[in-house]
Amino acid sequence: MNKTVYVRLKHRIQARPDETITLRKIAKVIADESLIDKVENQIIHHIQPTDQTHVVIDVIRVIEIIQSMDASIDVQTVGPAQTIIEIKYDRKNFSPVLFFLIWLLLFVGSAMTIINFHEDVSMQKMHRHLYQFVTGEVVDKPLILQIPYSIGLGLGMVLFFNHIFKKKFNEEPSPLEVEIFNYQMDLDQYIAIKENKESMKKRVDQ
Repeated sequence: MNKTVYVRLKHRIQARPDETITLRKIAKVIADESLIDKVENQIIHHIQPTDQTHVVIDVIRVIEIIQSMDASIDVQTVGPAQTIIEIKYDRKNFSPVLFFLIWLLLFVGSAMTIINFHEDVSMQKMHRHLYQFVTGEVVDKPLILQIPYSIGLGLGMVLFFNHIFKKKFNEEPSPLEVEIFNYQMDLDQYIAIKENKESMKKRVDQ
């Protein structure tokens, strides 16, 4: 029987409170048919209230657990060195009033930002000069320029973020999605480092 086991940890998974995490849930495992079920069903961690929101499983711990069932197993690892388990708790009931207040706050804040920007760069004055340059007439409110500009501003934001509600125009990620992805990667790295430091501190205290 071939006792080589290949393990590739997943970067991040989600789990429920009090859930038992097996190797099958956190990793892709390749091994001999007579061995793979036994390996994949090995219990790696049991979610406890003290885990709070995140648990980090290190590949060294996985290797130790696999070899504890059979020391002759040759474990080969590829990919990430850690798996982050995000513990998902039940959400509180949705509040339409709170949703409306948050939406109103964001809407008013965005509107004030746009208005203040246009005031700072004297956009209305620029429209007047542009209208006078093209037509030779002086108009206080050149709506023929301001209305298309306002519509174009809204359409430009929709195209920039590549979203209209839940609809995407193409598969290319928007700048906002890229920033969220980078933030998530930085957050995962921070969680992994922090959890490792706390684990080492607990071992020293013991």
